[in-house]
Amino acid sequence: MKFNIKIVYTLLLAVAFISCSSSDDDTSSDSPYTQYGTPFEKMPKKEDAIIYQVNIRAFSQAGTLKGVQDRLTQIQELGANVVYLMPVYPVGKVKASGELGSPYAVKDYKAVNPDFGTLQDLQTLVEEAHKKNMAVVLDWVANHTAWDNNWITEHPNWYQKDANGNIIIPPGTNYNDVAQLDFNNAEMKAAMIDAMSYWVYNANIDGFRCDYADFVPQTFWTEAITKLRKIKKNQNILMLAEGSKVNHFAAGFDYTFGFNFFSTLEQLFKDNKPATTIQDSNATEYANNYNPENRVVRYTSNHDVNLSEGTPLELFGGKKGSIATFVVAAYLKSVPMIYNGQEIGYAQRLNYFSRTPIDWTTADNDMLAEYKKIIAFRNTSNAIKTGTFTGYSSDAVSAFTMIKDSEKVFVLSNLTGSTVKQLVPSTLKGNWKDAFTGAAVTLGADITLQPFQYVVLKN
Repeated sequence: MKFNIKIVYTLLLAVAFISCSSSDDDTSSDSPYTQYGTPFEKMPKKEDAIIYQVNIRAFSQAGTLKGVQDRLTQIQELGANVVYLMPVYPVGKVKASGELGSPYAVKDYKAVNPDFGTLQDLQTLVEEAHKKNMAVVLDWVANHTAWDNNWITEHPNWYQKDANGNIIIPPGTNYNDVAQLDFNNAEMKAAMIDAMSYWVYNANIDGFRCDYADFVPQTFWTEAITKLRKIKKNQNILMLAEGSKVNHFAAGFDYTFGFNFFSTLEQLFKDNKPATTIQDSNATEYANNYNPENRVVRYTSNHDVNLSEGTPLELFGGKKGSIATFVVAAYLKSVPMIYNGQEIGYAQRLNYFSRTPIDWTTADNDMLAEYKKIIAFRNTSNAIKTGTFTGYSSDAVSAFTMIKDSEKVFVLSNLTGSTVKQLVPSTLKGNWKDAFTGAAVTLGADITLQPFQYVVLKN
């Protein structure tokens, strides 16, 4: 019997291609883990996200994952749909900073800090969040480890070293409590991606906020995110870079971080900079060929600035000023992030190197109602979520429109403690509705805004 060699060779190539393709699609076949839990069917789209940052040590009196689980209803009622947990891993004790050590000095990438609870506690927290239609993302610290991480003794070649062969701290920093990893080492990168995969499989988490992302090579993020997205084939995952490089989007991240926007807000209140500089900051952050669907995560507080610089009440003119500022952060071409406690006007800074439990009984319910109202409108407005931004700001007022298809939203927020008159462009005069109450509003040549008053109108 004669064989046509060319045909046989072609058939063999086809079989090899099919088998390779199927193994690419099915990561479970080459993973040491099996998927815990079920797919999260109500995973928010990236443009729909409202991110709520949880400092586990501060969030409850117990300072545990169970303490977070017990307040999921309150997070849901706020209108948030992504719960972002600060690092859940055991913290290094060698060269530790502060009373309890930094959560960002990771001793073991595949364990839960026993102070916070167990893997089962995390699994239950994720399950309960999913029941409330909220995703859960973990904080990931790729750049460096604690000095007592086992990698140091087992794989010293996974770390960067000085001329004398000593492992170094992250270059250009004073982070003496952590050791710098070497991203030229392929074994280390594989172990890192394996550890990230561990949590997707074993706790059914929905993504990561990646710490210090600008200082980790893009090639690593591209490889890691590509592999992570294959795990949950029937569900998207959310990836937030704590960084500002536009190439994070090319690597697969959904969001970058609004460092520039936050510092600009600070300058308005510290240095009396005009509100027009917010528009300048927006242009700066979106300058480098962002695609229309890309968004910067913006905030008026997070764990770092809360501790080092102050609460929104301290920084942005008290309760009224901090809400007026949050409106801008939440609506101006962004995905908003809220740091636990700011929504109730919590006045104490939270030291994340120790236990500083939030006293939720001090909640300012009027302020909480304002936050809920602001978030609720965003959740219904495609213009705010994905629209085109146009700025109309003055020295005192951050003013802009967000337009998507036939929906137009006009936002005006007085960021000063004075009553001001804002001129209205001729194209925006006429009949509007109050976005929160539906009441009719007619705009003439100008509008008077009380100190820290904000007005949101829709067509």
